Amino acid sequence: MTDRSNRVRRDRAATAHPPVRARRLTAVAAVTVAVALPVTGCGGKSHKPAPAGDAPAAKSIGKLPQATTYTTLKGLGQDASDAMADGTVVHPKAAVPVSATAGGPAVAALPSTQLGSPTWVPVVETKPGWDRVLLPSRPNHSTGWIPTGKVGLDTAHSPYQIAVDTSARRLTLTRSGHKLGTWTVAVGAAKTPTPVGRTFLLASLAPAKKTYSPLILPVGAHSETLDTFGGGPGTVAFHGWPSASVFGKAVTHGCVRVPADALKKLSEVPLGTPVVVTA
Repeated sequence: MTDRSNRVRRDRAATAHPPVRARRLTAVAAVTVAVALPVTGCGGKSHKPAPAGDAPAAKSIGKLPQATTYTTLKGLGQDASDAMADGTVVHPKAAVPVSATAGGPAVAALPSTQLGSPTWVPVVETKPGWDRVLLPSRPNHSTGWIPTGKVGLDTAHSPYQIAVDTSARRLTLTRSGHKLGTWTVAVGAAKTPTPVGRTFLLASLAPAKKTYSPLILPVGAHSETLDTFGGGPGTVAFHGWPSASVFGKAVTHGCVRVPADALKKLSEVPLGTPVVVTA
C-alpha cells in the first residue's frame, strides 16, 4: 500500500475522518484543519479556548473527564521512558474509557477527535485486551489503558519518527529507519524550555488567517512553566517562523520553530507518530 493511499487529504474546512481500514496499516492519515483558535504556547493573540472535547462520549463514560489537550487528568500513570515508541498507533472511532491499570475502573475518556483532527495516540505497552497509550492531557507524560475488545479501535503503524535534541537545537525525521532530513531549529528558552520525553504528533492546523506559520503541528505535550499562552492551554507544537535568525537558538515559549522545508516534510507525517525530545 503506498503512502499516498494511506494519507487522507481534506478541504481546509472539512472535518471528515479517515476511512476505516484493516487492523494493521502502514501509515496513518495526515490531516490538516483550518482553525482560528491558537492552542500552542508560542504565539498568537488571546482567544477563547475551544471546548474540552470535540466528540460526545458514550453515555456510560459521558461524565468522565475528557483526555484532550485542554484538560488536566488525575489518577493516571506517567510515562518514564525516553525510548522511541515502535510506531503502533490507535484511533477510537467513538470515545473510549481510559483506566489507570489494565482492567481497572475508567477515570477518563479518550474522544475520537482532537482539535478537529481524528485522535491517533501511540501504544507504549500491551496486555491481553488492553493497550497503554500516551495521552495529550496535562500533566505531561500521562498514560492510560484502553480496552481493545469491542470498543471500536482502528490500529495502524506509522513508519516515521521525530527526534528533537534541544541541546544541539536539532530536529531529525526518519522513515523506516532511513533519515529524511536533519534541521537546525529553535527551541524553548531557559525559562520556558521545550519539555523533554516521549510525546506524539497530535493534530495538523492551518490558521484561517495569515500568521507566523502556514501550518501548526501540536504535539501531546505542554509547557512546564506556562499554564496558558495566547489564549490556549500552552500546547507545544512544531511550526515555522518568518525569520531564519531564530534557528539554532533557545528563544521560544516551548515550541519548536522549524525551517520551511522541515515544516513541509513534517506536514506529511501521519498523526500519532512518536516524538522524542531530549536535552
